[in-house]
Amino acid sequence: MTRFALTVEFDGRPFMGWQRQDHGPSVQQAIEEAAFAVTGERAAVQAAGRTDAGVHALGMRAHLDIEKPITAFRLMEALNARVRPNPVAILDCVEVADDWHARFSCVARHYEYRISTRRAPLTWEKGLAWRVIPPLDAGLMAEGAARLLGRHDFTTFRSAHCQADSPLRTLDRLDVVQDGERISVFASARSFLHHQVRSMVGCLVLVGQGRWSPEDMTAALEARDRAALGLNAPSDGLFFLRADYPPDPAP
Repeated sequence: MTRFALTVEFDGRPFMGWQRQDHGPSVQQAIEEAAFAVTGERAAVQAAGRTDAGVHALGMRAHLDIEKPITAFRLMEALNARVRPNPVAILDCVEVADDWHARFSCVARHYEYRISTRRAPLTWEKGLAWRVIPPLDAGLMAEGAARLLGRHDFTTFRSAHCQADSPLRTLDRLDVVQDGERISVFASARSFLHHQVRSMVGCLVLVGQGRWSPEDMTAALEARDRAALGLNAPSDGLFFLRADYPPDPAP
């Protein structure tokens, strides 16, 4: 038995999310079916994060165990051939130690949320960014974002369906970066609550529109109540960028 770590890119628009669902296609299902076609084995693919429907990934990490003798390169090539026509690509595949785990070995997860402030409708970016007009004040958004950094009870920014044992999380990064009509919100933490990034971004947009002040972000955080949430951003603009692990995962 060999454990392989995958780096996966996918367009989340056709999927119900990463995890297998009874009511629609998932990224996990697409890769597992490709792995079965390649090896004849029912390998379970575990990921660093469970993305929601419509959320994308540029560098999701995942792992699976294969009994059949096969090199990492051949497995990657075969999975990419078999996963088509799903918008999923295996960017990298390496052998790792048996105790390496895409989820539990992960020490940091990084996301980007993309907002477009252009007045014209989105064409090829539709479903890949959240179009918000009128223009947003990125400086005020950055001021509001800074108020969420550190370790807090993020109940306000947590989905009612979140299954995490505790609402306490340490937010290491929440940066607002503007480039013309594009505003990106970069978020980093060891782990996030369900909908946490989308909820934070939604409230930051309220700040950028002048409907909330930066102080309102603090008030929402301290309320520790989902009812205090101003807005939950759609899944369209959310990208899982990468997952970090301790050095040298190779066996």
